[in-house]
Amino acid sequence: MEIFQNFPLWASLFAIGFAQFVKVPLNFIATRKIEWSLLTSTGGMPSSHSAAVTSLSTAIALEFGLDSSVFAIAAVFGIIVMFDATGVRRHAGYHATVINQLVTDFNKLLSEVKTWPKKEENEKRKELKELLGHQPIEVFFGALLGIILTLALHAIVH
Repeated sequence: MEIFQNFPLWASLFAIGFAQFVKVPLNFIATRKIEWSLLTSTGGMPSSHSAAVTSLSTAIALEFGLDSSVFAIAAVFGIIVMFDATGVRRHAGYHATVINQLVTDFNKLLSEVKTWPKKEENEKRKELKELLGHQPIEVFFGALLGIILTLALHAIVH
Protein backbone atom coordinates (compact mmCIF):
# COMPACT_ATOMS: atom_id res chain seq x y z
CA MET A 1 0.00 0.00 0.00
CA GLU A 2 1.40 3.32 -1.08
CA ILE A 3 0.21 5.19 2.00
CA PHE A 4 2.93 3.47 4.04
CA GLN A 5 5.51 4.99 1.68
CA ASN A 6 4.21 8.55 2.24
CA PHE A 7 7.07 10.11 4.20
CA PRO A 8 5.47 13.58 4.64
CA LEU A 9 2.33 12.01 6.12
CA TRP A 10 4.18 9.77 8.58
CA ALA A 11 6.68 12.45 9.56
CA SER A 12 3.80 14.85 10.36
CA LEU A 13 1.89 12.26 12.35
CA PHE A 14 5.04 11.37 14.27
CA ALA A 15 5.65 15.08 14.99
CA ILE A 16 2.10 15.44 16.38
CA GLY A 17 2.49 12.39 18.61
CA PHE A 18 5.93 13.38 19.83
CA ALA A 19 4.88 16.98 20.56
CA GLN A 20 1.82 15.78 22.49
CA PHE A 21 3.89 13.24 24.44
CA VAL A 22 6.63 15.71 25.38
CA LYS A 23 4.01 18.01 26.96
CA VAL A 24 3.69 15.56 29.88
CA PRO A 25 7.34 15.68 31.08
CA LEU A 26 7.61 19.43 30.37
CA ASN A 27 4.51 20.04 32.47
CA PHE A 28 5.92 17.77 35.20
CA ILE A 29 9.10 19.86 35.32
CA ALA A 30 7.01 23.01 35.73
CA THR A 31 4.32 21.75 38.15
CA ARG A 32 5.68 18.50 39.68
CA LYS A 33 2.39 16.82 38.59
CA ILE A 34 1.94 14.16 35.94
CA GLU A 35 -1.08 15.03 33.81
CA TRP A 36 -1.72 12.33 31.22
CA SER A 37 -4.67 14.33 29.86
CA LEU A 38 -2.10 16.54 28.12
CA LEU A 39 -1.57 13.71 25.60
CA THR A 40 -4.88 14.65 23.97
CA SER A 41 -5.25 18.30 24.93
CA THR A 42 -4.91 21.43 22.85
CA GLY A 43 -2.57 24.26 23.71
CA GLY A 44 0.60 24.09 25.75
CA MET A 45 4.31 23.67 25.05
CA PRO A 46 5.23 22.71 22.37
CA SER A 47 2.52 23.33 19.79
CA SER A 48 1.71 20.03 18.10
CA HIS A 49 -0.09 21.96 15.36
CA SER A 50 3.10 23.84 14.56
CA ALA A 51 5.16 20.68 14.77
CA ALA A 52 2.80 18.96 12.32
CA VAL A 53 2.69 21.69 9.69
CA THR A 54 6.41 22.43 9.78
CA SER A 55 7.15 18.72 9.64
CA LEU A 56 4.85 18.42 6.63
CA SER A 57 6.49 21.39 4.88
CA THR A 58 9.99 20.15 5.66
CA ALA A 59 9.24 16.62 4.43
CA ILE A 60 7.68 17.97 1.24
CA ALA A 61 10.70 20.24 0.70
CA LEU A 62 12.98 17.22 1.08
CA GLU A 63 10.89 15.07 -1.28
CA PHE A 64 9.86 17.61 -3.94
CA GLY A 65 12.16 20.60 -3.48
CA LEU A 66 11.65 24.15 -2.27
CA ASP A 67 10.58 25.27 -5.75
CA SER A 68 7.65 22.82 -5.99
CA SER A 69 4.01 23.86 -5.94
CA VAL A 70 3.32 21.22 -3.30
CA PHE A 71 5.84 22.85 -0.96
CA ALA A 72 4.23 26.26 -1.57
CA ILE A 73 0.83 24.85 -0.58
CA ALA A 74 2.23 23.21 2.56
CA ALA A 75 4.18 26.34 3.56
CA VAL A 76 1.18 28.67 3.20
CA PHE A 77 -1.02 26.14 5.01
CA GLY A 78 1.54 26.01 7.82
CA ILE A 79 1.72 29.80 8.13
CA ILE A 80 -2.08 30.02 8.39
CA VAL A 81 -2.23 27.26 11.03
CA MET A 82 0.51 28.86 13.15
CA PHE A 83 -1.01 32.33 12.81
CA ASP A 84 -4.38 30.94 13.90
CA ALA A 85 -2.80 29.12 16.87
CA THR A 86 -1.28 32.35 18.20
CA GLY A 87 -4.23 34.55 17.27
CA VAL A 88 -7.81 33.37 17.14
CA ARG A 89 -7.42 30.18 19.19
CA ARG A 90 -5.32 31.90 21.86
CA HIS A 91 -7.87 34.68 22.26
CA ALA A 92 -10.71 32.16 22.35
CA GLY A 93 -8.91 30.67 25.36
CA TYR A 94 -8.80 34.09 27.03
CA HIS A 95 -12.53 34.48 26.41
CA ALA A 96 -13.18 31.04 27.89
CA THR A 97 -11.30 32.09 31.04
CA VAL A 98 -13.50 35.18 31.45
CA ILE A 99 -16.69 33.25 30.72
CA ASN A 100 -15.76 30.55 33.24
CA GLN A 101 -15.16 33.25 35.88
CA LEU A 102 -18.52 34.86 35.05
CA VAL A 103 -20.26 31.50 35.44
CA THR A 104 -18.52 30.92 38.78
CA ASP A 105 -19.47 34.38 40.02
CA PHE A 106 -23.06 34.00 38.83
CA ASN A 107 -23.38 30.64 40.57
CA LYS A 108 -21.92 32.08 43.76
CA LEU A 109 -24.49 34.87 43.62
CA LEU A 110 -27.33 32.41 43.19
CA SER A 111 -26.18 30.32 46.16
CA GLU A 112 -26.04 33.43 48.34
CA VAL A 113 -29.52 34.55 47.32
CA LYS A 114 -31.22 31.21 47.93
CA THR A 115 -30.34 27.63 48.65
CA TRP A 116 -29.38 25.85 45.52
CA PRO A 117 -31.74 22.82 45.45
CA LYS A 118 -29.79 20.79 42.91
CA LYS A 119 -26.18 21.14 44.02
CA GLU A 120 -25.12 17.94 42.22
CA GLU A 121 -26.22 19.27 38.82
CA ASN A 122 -24.30 22.50 39.39
CA GLU A 123 -21.14 20.55 40.19
CA LYS A 124 -21.51 18.43 37.05
CA ARG A 125 -21.41 21.39 34.67
CA LYS A 126 -18.54 21.44 32.23
CA GLU A 127 -16.34 24.47 31.98
CA LEU A 128 -15.24 25.81 28.63
CA LYS A 129 -11.74 24.72 27.67
CA GLU A 130 -9.40 27.63 28.33
CA LEU A 131 -6.16 26.20 26.96
CA LEU A 132 -7.00 26.43 23.25
CA GLY A 133 -4.26 28.38 21.56
CA HIS A 134 -0.58 28.98 21.93
CA GLN A 135 1.82 31.67 23.01
CA PRO A 136 4.20 32.65 20.19
CA ILE A 137 7.09 30.86 21.95
CA GLU A 138 5.06 27.61 22.02
CA VAL A 139 4.42 27.91 18.28
CA PHE A 140 8.11 28.63 17.65
CA PHE A 141 9.28 25.56 19.56
CA GLY A 142 6.58 23.41 17.97
CA ALA A 143 7.75 24.55 14.53
CA LEU A 144 11.39 23.93 15.43
CA LEU A 145 10.50 20.49 16.77
CA GLY A 146 8.69 19.61 13.53
CA ILE A 147 11.65 20.60 11.38
CA ILE A 148 14.26 18.83 13.51
CA LEU A 149 12.23 15.62 13.84
CA THR A 150 11.59 15.49 10.10
CA LEU A 151 15.23 16.03 9.22
CA ALA A 152 16.22 13.28 11.67
CA LEU A 153 13.55 10.89 10.36
CA HIS A 154 14.54 11.60 6.76
CA ALA A 155 18.17 10.82 7.57
CA ILE A 156 17.12 7.55 9.23
CA VAL A 157 14.51 6.42 6.69
CA HIS A 158 16.06 7.53 3.40
